[in-house]
This record gives sequence, C-alpha cells and structure tokens, in this order.
Amino acid sequence: MNMRILSRPFLLLLAVLATAVGHAQQDAQYTQYMYNTMTVNPAYAGSRGQLSLAALYRSQWIGLEGAPKTFTLNVHSPIRNSRLGYGISVVNDNIGDGVVQETYLDAVLSYTIDVSRDAKLSFGLKAGGNLLSLDFNGLARYQEEMVDADNIDNRFTPNFGLGIYYHTDRFYAGVSAPNLLESEHFDNSDQDGEENQFLSVDRVNFYMITGYVFDLNPTLKFKPALLTKVVSGAPLQLDLSGTFLFNEKFSFGAAYRWDAAISGLIGFQLNQQLMVGLAYDRETTELGGTQFNDGSFELFVRWELVRSFQRLVSPRFF
Repeated sequence: MNMRILSRPFLLLLAVLATAVGHAQQDAQYTQYMYNTMTVNPAYAGSRGQLSLAALYRSQWIGLEGAPKTFTLNVHSPIRNSRLGYGISVVNDNIGDGVVQETYLDAVLSYTIDVSRDAKLSFGLKAGGNLLSLDFNGLARYQEEMVDADNIDNRFTPNFGLGIYYHTDRFYAGVSAPNLLESEHFDNSDQDGEENQFLSVDRVNFYMITGYVFDLNPTLKFKPALLTKVVSGAPLQLDLSGTFLFNEKFSFGAAYRWDAAISGLIGFQLNQQLMVGLAYDRETTELGGTQFNDGSFELFVRWELVRSFQRLVSPRFF
C-alpha cells in the first residue's frame, strides 16, 4: 500500500491500526480490570453471589484523532440452588473513528465446586464470536491515493474461550483464554499483480489474574492485584495495582502497566446496589510525551441486585 501520510498524529494512529489489523492482534486492555473480570475470564460468572451488571467505557490516548475507544457490558448471576452461573458479555472496539470496528458477543456459563469450607473453584466456558468491520475508504482523507482494497462489513467469526477461577473471602486467582480460535479475517494480497497484503489474525490471549485483600484496620482494606497477558508476537503485558477501600464506600489507588503507563483509580459505592469507578492513565512511552496525547480515561459503573445466595457469596472488593 503506497501511502504518503499528511500529519504526524495520523502516523501515530497508523501504529494503532497496525496492531488492530496485524499479525499479533491483542484484546482490548483495561485499567479497572479488577472490576471487569468476566471480560477476560468466563469462570468469574456468578461469583459475586447476585445478579450483577457492569459497564465500562475506555477512551484511549485522548487528543489523538482516531484513537481507540472501547465499551464493555457484562451481565452475570448464579443460578439459585445450583452450582451454575451464567452471563452475557459484549465488547466493542472502535479505532480510527470507524475505520476499524470489532464487536464481541458471548454467552458465558460457569460451574463452581467447594474446595474447602472457605474456598471455591469455578470453571468457565464462553461461546459466541465477533463482528469485524474495516473501512479502507476511511483512510482516504489522510492520504493522497486511494487504498485498493475491499471493505469488510460486519463479518462474523465464531469463537469460544475457557477459564478457571479460584477464590476465598480474601484471595482470588484465575487463568483464562477468552478466545481460543485463531481466525484470519481477510487477505488482500497479490491484488492486481501487487504484493500488498492486508491480513488480520486473532491470536490467542492468555490471562492470569490474582489479588489479595488485607484488613489494615476495622475501616480500611488494601488490595494489591496483578493482571498478566501473554500473546504470541507481542510484548508481555503486566498490570500491577494497589487499591484501598475505606469504610466499604470509597476506594482509591494507583496502577502501573509495565513499561507502558501509570494510572490513578477512584471508586464510589453510592449504595448497596450501585458503584461508580474512574481511572486515568498517563503513558510512560514516547507516545505519552507527545502533544497529541492527553492520556487515557475509563468510566466504570456496576449495578447489583443485592441478594445473597448461600453458595456463592464473595466480598464486594472483587
């Protein structure tokens, strides 16, 4: 593809698009992963002991035109008087103001066993797929020549994922692979005798998540947490966080994404049912020092039908 870029901001965006349509495509990333666990591990479904609805919106690299925007919606609950949990997960990624759009739609099922009096082990399965749209014509305003490639409009690709989640009233750990099928979405190589290639491949993303809750005093808790993501062809991603919970109402803390970003987090438990969380990331990479990037922002909202099922009660902090 012969392109002459007209602006430095779009050169940065092109690096984002290269990730989105390259050989080592990664899942969306989250700073508030500790509240968005079902997106990365289906075994989490039902573990909070009541019907739980969680939505998260992430705007990445504010100020950079066409930067990624991600929306997730999770609904899950245990099935009363059984060891089963169920849920629905929706994730939408928008890159380049509609140039690349990808939506994941999944149904989730979990099964929980009692390992001991205080510990539970859950196994999760998700099944569904993703809709991919890619508008090459949307690049025309940034270049002097049209891209000779066919657009993609809501191409559906099936997928499934697995996860294991262990939890007590203070500790949790899980491993998962939310999407196990490596699908090639499109290939436009050797078109009109040229050797240009546009290929999008879904790689398997492996996750490990863990955390522990310490009681510092009767009104203050502290929870360190870790999320590790491994995918072939991309750097190892480590997210470390430390969050305090005061009086079961107000949470605050900081996070560090290894060699990538530092973050601040706050949360408010407005009542027994409703929680709101905010996070702000500042890049520590070269991109973070540019005038086009004002950091990344997340808004998280969770609503729960407060009803304790005896088998699956977990603390609010995770």
